[in-house]
Formats: sequence, C-alpha cells, structure tokens
Amino acid sequence: MTTRRRFFQTAAGGALTAASCSLVVEGASSRPLAPYRVLFSNDTTNITSCTSPWRPQGEPFREKYLQATVDEVAGKGVEVHLLQPGLGWIPWWKSSVYPADEHYRWFEKRTGLKADSYGKYMMEGGDMVAVFIARCRERGQAPFISLRMNDGHHLEFVDAPKPDRRMIWLSKFYLEHPEYRLGPDIKRREQHVLNWSIPAVRAHKFAFIRELCENYDFDGFEMDFMRHFSYFPLDQTTSAERSRIMTDFVRDVRAVLDHSSQDGRYRWLCARVPCYTAALDALGLDLPALVEAGLDMVNVSPHYFTIQKTDFAAIRQSISGGRVYLEMCHSLWNGRKPPASSGYDTFPFRRTTPEQYYTTAHLCYARGGDGVSTFNFVYYREHGGKGRGDFGEPPFFVFEHLGDRDWLARQSQHWFLAPGWAQDFERSPLPRKVKAGSPESFTLDLAPPTGGWKEVGRLRIQGEVSLGESHWTARLNGEGLVETSDISEPYPNSFPTMLGQPKELRAWSVPPALLHDGLNTLEFSLADGPEQTIAFLDLALPAADGNQTSPR
Repeated sequence: MTTRRRFFQTAAGGALTAASCSLVVEGASSRPLAPYRVLFSNDTTNITSCTSPWRPQGEPFREKYLQATVDEVAGKGVEVHLLQPGLGWIPWWKSSVYPADEHYRWFEKRTGLKADSYGKYMMEGGDMVAVFIARCRERGQAPFISLRMNDGHHLEFVDAPKPDRRMIWLSKFYLEHPEYRLGPDIKRREQHVLNWSIPAVRAHKFAFIRELCENYDFDGFEMDFMRHFSYFPLDQTTSAERSRIMTDFVRDVRAVLDHSSQDGRYRWLCARVPCYTAALDALGLDLPALVEAGLDMVNVSPHYFTIQKTDFAAIRQSISGGRVYLEMCHSLWNGRKPPASSGYDTFPFRRTTPEQYYTTAHLCYARGGDGVSTFNFVYYREHGGKGRGDFGEPPFFVFEHLGDRDWLARQSQHWFLAPGWAQDFERSPLPRKVKAGSPESFTLDLAPPTGGWKEVGRLRIQGEVSLGESHWTARLNGEGLVETSDISEPYPNSFPTMLGQPKELRAWSVPPALLHDGLNTLEFSLADGPEQTIAFLDLALPAADGNQTSPR
C-alpha cells in the first residue's frame, strides 16, 4: 500500500500533472492480487449502435438501457464489468474539468445541429458512471471504469468544411490545440491523436482520471492504451523518455486511486496493452516497471480480434506481482468493405465461436494467464452498414465457463490462424501467397487437454478465392498428413458469414501422436498451377470422451 504521497496543484486550473505529483510505493509483491478471472468490457455506445432485445431499433439512449447492459450478463460468470464512458474526450459523468452540458451546448451553437441522445441525457443532468456503478452493485458485478487514453474515432472531422454530426465527439481542448496533434495528416489516426510527450496533453487526461477517482466509488480503473495505439513522435523521443513518461503517469494514477479510496478499501489499477512485445516500446509501456509503479492487472489485447498467436506467454513471464489477462473479441477476421461503403463498421465479420473462445482461454491459462477479458463482445448484434452478413445474439453462455480452467481443459479444441491484427511491428501470418514448389510454414501454439490428445483431428486451409483443381500437401511437425474429403465446419456455427465455401477448402486428418505442447509447425505445398493465397486455417481436435461445449 501507499507509504508516502505528495500531491501538487498546478497554477493553471488546479490540474494534477504527471510531472507534478509522485508516489512512493512498496514493491509490487507486497500488494494484494486481484481475485478476478473474467472481465467484460462495455463501450456504452453499443446501446444505440446495436439492435438488441431490450431496445427497439431507432430508440434513443435511455438510462434503463444502460442498466440493461449490466443485467444481461448478470449471473453468467462475469466478475468485472468495465464501462467505457464514451471515447475519453467528452465526460459522460459529472465533470468539473469539462462539463458535459457545456460541451453539448457549445456543439449545438457551433454547428447548428442538435445533440444526440447521449448529449441530451447529459444536458438534462444525467450521470452514466453513477448509474452504472449502482447497477453493478445491485447485480453482483465489480464496477470498473475504463478510460480511453488517446482515442482517434471521429477526430478526422475537426476540419470538415460543413457541420457534421460526428463533430459532437470533438472537445474544445482538441479543437483549440492543433499543435498538440502527433502529425499534420488529419485523415490518419496515428497522426490526428495527441502527442503524449507534451505535458499539457497528459495533464488534461489526468484531470479526468482524478475527478473520476475522487468522485465515484468504483472497484477498479483501467487505462485503455489501445484506443488508439499511437502516443509519441518516435523520431523526437527516446525509448527511455517514453518509458519514463508512461511509468510516471501510471504511478500518479496509482497515487490518486489510493488517495481517494473510500474507507481505505484497495482499488485495482488495470491497463489495456498490446499483445505483441514489439509494440510496447513505441507506446512507452515497460510492463514490469508499470507493475512496480502500481499496476495490478495487465489486460493483453489483440486490439479488435480473437487471436491465438500472440506474445502472451512472454508478457506473462516478464511480469511478477500482477495479474495478466488475455482479451478476446467478437471477430477473428474482418472482410473487405462492400463497394461504395464509407464510415466505420462497414465490413463483414468472421465471428468467434464458443469453441474458439474456450480454446483461446485454455491456451491463456496453460501459458500462465490469470484470466480472460472480452472486448466488443455484443457486436454480434446488427450494427453499422447493411449487407454485411449474418447478425444475431451474442453467445453470452460462454462466460459461465471462461473462468473454469479445469472445464476448459476437457473440451474439444478449435485452433486457428486468421488475418487478425496486422501492423508494421507484427506481420500477420495470413493471408499468405503460396507458389507451386515453394512450401509455406506456419506455427500454432497448442496446449493439450486433460489427459492429452486422443482423437484424430482435422486440419483445413481456406483460400482467399476458389482453389480450383489445385493439388496440395500438408505436413505437421515434419510428418506428411493424409488428405480427407471432409471439409465441413468442425462444430456448429450460427454465423456463416466468411466461412469457407467447398471450392475454397482443403483438409487433412491429424493423428494425435504428431502433436505436442507448445509450438507446432505446419507446412503447406502447392503441387502445381498458378499462385494461390491461404486466407485462413484451422485445426479441430475433438475431446477424447466426446465432451463438447455447453448447449447453445
């Protein structure tokens, strides 16, 4: 716990800056460990962007709908409910730093447009954070607030030539300080977010955090460094400078979280961070140092997807004294946007299945993880542009098992590689072009079930387009596999969008004796014909006792 705190107010506006306060803490090993295994993230905006059973299509935001987002996961195994109150620029709470009613009236006067239903609610005195915390307490969930540290959504409209409704997301602070942006290209998210090497930028975000910590009795606070993952001009900052800035910031958040705790109750500090170690340095995220500075929970995020090929094991091994969670999402792979589409969420999705959630969670525990989290989970529901495939209700039942590592270890498994999250720092394994006579290799990190693999599995590849009459061979850990004509989906799937069509698929039987715990190498060869592209691959391994997943 805290042994000494020093808080200083800046002369301008009383904002507590990262440079102006410090906290001396005992080592991470002396702090308590978070007792949670299953975390659920709620972005709030899904209330009006998604069609749901409890909100008729077209209905505006109402307080009862926010409560419904808590109710629908109550009693299903969700232990921590994280609310993201907006995009982190406009407070959806009672704020003295930047009052919401002031912002929305300013927006209406500036643009001549009316505020949306969220703005109307806030102008009428609403408080989403207070309502959320109260409902979580009633429904047996630990309320956490997750604040986006540098969200880039809609900032591209700052210089729009005429009033646009999406300008409602632009704060006065952002609009009045173009010199704080990371770059001049307003269309590029990595440039139009703010530069965290500037003290005023950090102070502005910290002022929001401080008032949330001081005014609300939540159980934990998450700093979301993944919305969005650009913070520093890399050509103007060193690795050491970036690390110092972020570590000091986390230390200061730990201090204000402790200082404002009611009745001396310990409150948890969490951070949502990249799942690839190569991405950490650019963000200044030295995870062992952050844990030592006061971070309790590290939420390892693949940004927007469920991904099984990550650096989770290495991240877990680097951290002592804190909990580490692996995040999963509603999508494995986003397809191409339909012609002439524009805006966000206009692409189809390859949906995450229950078996894929269970297998990914099992891998997390097998590699030392303490629990799992979900992000954008409810976006199985209809939202965004039309004509993008199948929508439906999310598989909420999976939460009943995601915290039970023994149950997960007894289930049939579904391993996969998909395009997922591709960035400059990490090449996505797919899609991959394959030329005749030039084998392509992939690796899967596999964790055996209880008692080991016993049943014959099935390996499949899916082409980006039809594979035609091309002939393929496959090897697993150096051994040739026998092709099978069974190319069907290995488990029932309620969301057929982007699943492979017969002409796009090839499959092979997998003897269990070829598999081992850890990295397994797959090699595919195209015997003849024109170049082909593998877009997706999966490996289904049935449970030895026929144990399948829970009923749909």
